Amino acid sequence: MASRASRRLLNDYLLRRVTSIPVSSVRHCSSSSSPRIAPKIPHFSKKGRLLTGATIGLVIAGGAYVSTVDEATFCGWLFNATTLVNPFFALLDAEFAHKLAVSAAARGWVPREKRPDPSVLGLEVWGRKFSNPIGLAAGFDKNAEAIDGLLGLGFGFVEVGSVTPVPQVGNPKPRIFRLRQEGAIINRCGFNSEGIVAVAKRLGAQHGKRKLDETSSASSTLNNDFKHGGKAGPGILGVNLGKNKTSEDAASDYVQGVHSLSQYSDYLVINVSSPNTPGLRMLQGRKQLKDLVKKIQAARDEMQWGEEGPPPLLVKIAPDLSKEDLEDIAAVALALRLDGLIISNTTISRPDSVKKYPVAEETGGLSGKPLLNLSTNILKEMFILTRGKIPLIGCGGVFSGEDAYKKIRAGATLVQLYTGFAYGGPALIPRIKAELAECLERDGFKSILEAVGADYR
Repeated sequence: MASRASRRLLNDYLLRRVTSIPVSSVRHCSSSSSPRIAPKIPHFSKKGRLLTGATIGLVIAGGAYVSTVDEATFCGWLFNATTLVNPFFALLDAEFAHKLAVSAAARGWVPREKRPDPSVLGLEVWGRKFSNPIGLAAGFDKNAEAIDGLLGLGFGFVEVGSVTPVPQVGNPKPRIFRLRQEGAIINRCGFNSEGIVAVAKRLGAQHGKRKLDETSSASSTLNNDFKHGGKAGPGILGVNLGKNKTSEDAASDYVQGVHSLSQYSDYLVINVSSPNTPGLRMLQGRKQLKDLVKKIQAARDEMQWGEEGPPPLLVKIAPDLSKEDLEDIAAVALALRLDGLIISNTTISRPDSVKKYPVAEETGGLSGKPLLNLSTNILKEMFILTRGKIPLIGCGGVFSGEDAYKKIRAGATLVQLYTGFAYGGPALIPRIKAELAECLERDGFKSILEAVGADYR
């Protein structure tokens, strides 16, 4: 494959060189009586000829060398090469850089992981098989524009959204602020969303393509004992549901999301913890959360489902909760048999390490490295309160395989990235997976599930 790619690159380059000759500079002979006039060749300076020759030589030499390496090595090069563009993104406005990254993934301008994940990372949760426990958190691909490209990067699962019933622009710009020195971001986007209709259309198209691919490749997967993937293809797809800012009936908003999007999702998330939508976090109270979850579960269960049943329902909670708040949420989760919790969203607190920066005065949720310890402590508390009976997704401050491992030992079955991915780019994903596999093997664990909650059991 690598040699074909290099030959194609060379052919494209030569074609561009040939077609760069102006048509007007070539005179065609229309008859034998017409004098033959040699085509005018554009004059190149000596420096230009040397540069052209050197470029062609590099292409040929590079292609010859690439053809000698295996696919895994070549794939590794592609991922490592993405680090070269990170400084460019750092120069751009934060929100524009985000849009550019989503657009690149949507167009397939990102590397595609061809190497299999370490077998120790495979696991099954909710009857769905994950090739690895590392996922992309909601907020990156808000409108389900780049699912295939993001899953192709090697994430075990991708969560899109938050999706609101009616399109809304969110809060005024600027609304995303970097604290690069601390590996952190403050955002107050406010559920900017294209709405359910637009997202359902994209997910429907994705689902149809997946079914077509499954049909055409059915014969090649008959002997696959551990087939990874869900409704979006070679990975698991989660859909994060939000409410509109001006809505007075939160339950109705979430129910609309369930009715429109659950058929395309491998799991659903009720987001009641964003700090950027007024009154949203009040839904985390014991009575409010219980009433909300019961209505959403009823809406999901009244729909027609096939053999695999309805998608699991999770709730995403904040890290800024008291012990009593956590106890209330755990009680509701156990009583209603909630399928999982995501811990956690961004924090409205400002740890001492970030207070010294002027941008820390901006309102919004803080994510990234300063959130690691806070969110992991909340994760630990919730694992203990739920007695390990409910799958937990650890989110907040994950920049390495060791960070992911801490989440897992604290009680997380799965782990999500966002800010780490924003700063580290695609190259971070294979590195985290390799480091996580090393951590498991170092401590004698044969699987992810063996390590879940290891610090507290």
